[in-house]
This record gives sequence, C-alpha cells and structure tokens, in this order.
Amino acid sequence: MKGDRIVTISLPLQPQQEARLVAVARAKGLSTDALVREALERILAEASAVPASSGPVSGVVLVATMQESPCREIGLEVPRDRPPVRDVRF
Repeated sequence: MKGDRIVTISLPLQPQQEARLVAVARAKGLSTDALVREALERILAEASAVPASSGPVSGVVLVATMQESPCREIGLEVPRDRPPVRDVRF
C-alpha cells in the first residue's frame, strides 16, 4: 500500500456512549473500529455529493453551509451592519 497514509482520530466518549458503541458493534458482529469505519464511509459517501471548493472559502459561504447542516438550532447568521470603527491618528 505505497503512498497510503494512516490517520488516527481520537474521539472522547462518555462511558455510556462507549458502552452503547461496543453493544451495537457486538450486535452487528463487528469490532468497534469496523463499526466506526462503516459509519465514516457512509458520511464520506454522502459528502462526495457536495461540490469541492476551487478556492478560498469566505465566512459567508461557511455560515451558509453550516446553516444547511442538520444542526439548525445553532442559528448562525452573518451580521449585516458594519462593526464600529475607531478614529486612529498617526
């Protein structure tokens, strides 16, 4: 597997979350690693439908993307008024 990179992700879980993860993995006959990898593959497959950006992403684009997320209760909005500017003399 020349050129492959291995990435390690640390995911802090509460004890009850870990217990549920282990129980679900066992019920499916998988290791916890395999179960998480399976979930990650589903997420990445869904993400492939999202067009990749060809350049820098502005804050407006980022906020719009986050507003389209399933976590709508966050309620991010771009402020429309200009921030206050102080008079600076040199």
